[in-house]
Amino acid sequence: MNSVCVWARRRKTFALVGIATSIAIALTSPAEAARRKVKSGGGYNPPSASIVVDAKTGRILEAENADALRHPASITKVMTLYLLFEQLEQGKVTLQTPLRVSAKAARQSPSKLGLPPGSTIEVEDAIKALVTKSANDIAVTVAENLAGTEEAFAEQMTRKARALGMMKTVYRNASGLPNPGQVTTARELTILGRAIQDRFPRYYPYFSTHVFNYEGASHRNHNRLLGQIEGVDGIKTGFIGASGFNILTNVKTEDRHLIAVVLGGRSATLRDRTMASLIDSNLPRAYAGARTAPMVAENAAAARPVVVADASPTPSARVETTAAAEPAAPPPPARKPLDLNSLRPVVASAAGASSTTTPSSSGPAVRWQKGPEALPQNTQAYAALESDTGPSDKEKAALLAKIENHVPMKTAALKAETPKAEAPKVEAPEPKQAARPAITGWVIQLGATDDEDKAKAMLDAARTKSGKLLAKASPFTEKVTRDGTTLYRARFSGFDESDAAQNACRSLKKSGFACFASRG
Repeated sequence: MNSVCVWARRRKTFALVGIATSIAIALTSPAEAARRKVKSGGGYNPPSASIVVDAKTGRILEAENADALRHPASITKVMTLYLLFEQLEQGKVTLQTPLRVSAKAARQSPSKLGLPPGSTIEVEDAIKALVTKSANDIAVTVAENLAGTEEAFAEQMTRKARALGMMKTVYRNASGLPNPGQVTTARELTILGRAIQDRFPRYYPYFSTHVFNYEGASHRNHNRLLGQIEGVDGIKTGFIGASGFNILTNVKTEDRHLIAVVLGGRSATLRDRTMASLIDSNLPRAYAGARTAPMVAENAAAARPVVVADASPTPSARVETTAAAEPAAPPPPARKPLDLNSLRPVVASAAGASSTTTPSSSGPAVRWQKGPEALPQNTQAYAALESDTGPSDKEKAALLAKIENHVPMKTAALKAETPKAEAPKVEAPEPKQAARPAITGWVIQLGATDDEDKAKAMLDAARTKSGKLLAKASPFTEKVTRDGTTLYRARFSGFDESDAAQNACRSLKKSGFACFASRG
């Protein structure tokens, strides 16, 4: 009898557990469902999209679902910055122009700086806040100050996309916060990534900012590949629940140049590792000769309104079928614009570099750097850090402290390279510049700027930080003029062997300096 009673009680318990489980499944909250969608790549069907383009030739090296509509998330801010750089170039604003924060801007969801309504932020600080913090309140501030309203600015963004040949891209806001009508494709993001470098070589280096210090707080760049893979100099990451984890990346070594996009990643870490794999497999295949692809040109006639289907993640093929045939490339510019590709500072290694135009397949293309910048393994915590709609800044800081040793990178080299609008000054007589040292063996280059004093400051900062490393090296600036534009290279000579130059560069990179080695 006792055994019969025990069995009856067990059957009753199993039945109650089954009922409770059914109720729990039926009552799953929309937030929980959304969270589960993110784990599957943002809910897209298919879940991911990617593309790798050889920037020197325009040739597509690898692509998957490259024309499928996707939500750009915070990669949207690249177009926001494109329009801001345009205003700077035209002299309508300067780097010191104050931008007023409205009540609407201050109400934006995190990530944000949290400036109060009525306060102001200078243009240069706004640029850095967008690049590093991905601050949504500052994106709206830029939009409202340049166009009056965010809606009007979003229309300008869409028209600019059309002019660049991004015929499927539609912008509804300046930040990338959720909007079902805000869409793009992996292919079209590579057009934007190329265009912003071609058009604004003076301002593009802001995307390599590692840390932005503002009002006593330090904001690290969300792009974790920056400083991890040699040659990566930007440009933007993004995440919202509807998109998954996105990244637009630029990779430039001494002789090769890639633009790559990954959209719909299941986590920040997996997205970054996918991108690293794409770089590793395609960088050796990239063209090593002179650039043959034309600069990305703007076609004003193409800047017309367009209606694009909603790309909200749904388990249907509608997202795929809304993509029209690939648009024809815009016509080349009437005259060849200035190409500063060979002059812009890059973080690259000269090991295995060659002047030949045939790609080399020997050795790994991707070189990961070790230290406090290593990729975090806690993907859930990092997802919260990167989210455009995630926790508050204080909560993010606590998460960051838990998942890694936060050691901000020194930015002496960056500050030396950052372009600034300076007031006219009366220059005192300067001592005669030392003659350029005789170049033998190997040299290392920290960067190139449009001001010789900045190049000298870069050299002084590097020597101060390096201790005995550069004690026997000879600093010098090298003037280079291309198509009427003059730049000054900041260089050290005096390295007899490649290994010595490489070791010096590695040490400088640990101190936050961009550096590459080459023969003298």
